Amino acid sequence: MGSTVVQAVAAVVALGAYFLPAILADRRKRHDLLTLALFNACLGWTGFGWLAALYWALQPNPPKNVATEVAETRRVVRMKTFSTMLIQRVQSRTNRSKDGR
Repeated sequence: MGSTVVQAVAAVVALGAYFLPAILADRRKRHDLLTLALFNACLGWTGFGWLAALYWALQPNPPKNVATEVAETRRVVRMKTFSTMLIQRVQSRTNRSKDGR
C-alpha cells in the first residue's frame, strides 16, 4: 500500500513539473494560455519544447490587438514628423523675413 501512495505522489509531482510552464502562464494571467498549454502538452517531452514553453510563459503579455497598436504608433510617428517639419518651415520663413528686412 505504501508503494502505491509513493508512486501516486511521484506521478502528481512529475505532472506538476511537466506542466509547470502552463501553470506559471495561468498564474501570470497570460492571454494565450490555451495555446501555451497545448504547446507544452505536445512538445514538452522534448526538453527543448519544455524550455521554450517555460520561456514563453515567463514573457509579458502581448498586446491584445497588435494591428491597432501598430496603426496607432504609426499615426503618432507621422504626427511627430509633421509637427517637426512644420516647426522647421515656420522657423525658416521667420529667418528669411528677418534677413529680408
